[in-house]
Amino acid sequence: MNCEIFQLKELDVDQFEIREVLRCIFHTIVFHRALGLVQPKEIDLELFDITYVQCGDVEVERKIDEKITQFIDRVEKHPNRKHQICLSFYEVRNKQATWFTNKVERHYWEHWYVNLSVAHHPKADSGKSHHPKVVNAGESASEERDAQRSGLESSLREVLFQIIKFGNEKKDHIPSVPNIEGASFPFEITISSSSDSAFGMEMLKRMLQTGHPNMLS
Repeated sequence: MNCEIFQLKELDVDQFEIREVLRCIFHTIVFHRALGLVQPKEIDLELFDITYVQCGDVEVERKIDEKITQFIDRVEKHPNRKHQICLSFYEVRNKQATWFTNKVERHYWEHWYVNLSVAHHPKADSGKSHHPKVVNAGESASEERDAQRSGLESSLREVLFQIIKFGNEKKDHIPSVPNIEGASFPFEITISSSSDSAFGMEMLKRMLQTGHPNMLS
């Protein structure tokens, strides 16, 4: 079985934007790999003029939120760095039983890599100043943040279109529907910094395990 690897467009985000951005991306991916009947739930982002769809599965929401919180904790410890987080779908197979154990292993069939360049801008001083240079500097910073937010919204839309495009074009590698409850195929979310060599080794290991996967970006 082939394993598809999708590298999504890198996004420039501020720390406070991470949760909404990742929720939007992960739920969109899971929705396009949903099992059978789901209860679609439309979500309007608070920071951007974008609406996405969730599967309406409480367990999926819990799992995604838990990993996003862990990711944000990591970012806070390593500010102003590029980070990568991966959502992987897999199927569970029983390996040949030994005398002492019946081993189970995961066979990954799809990886979605989300790349973020995270910046942390301190909150603007709420105190008023009558000095024209200070006022101008504040206005300039506000305009810069507005431009950054607009650019991120445009880039996030591109990522959503990437997900829809990849999801619709690449389906031959998807395994048969497993006999499980819930809206989604089994998935996991892996967190690491893109500069972390150990993460690169883990990615290479997965590629070797799944046989020469196709990579799309």
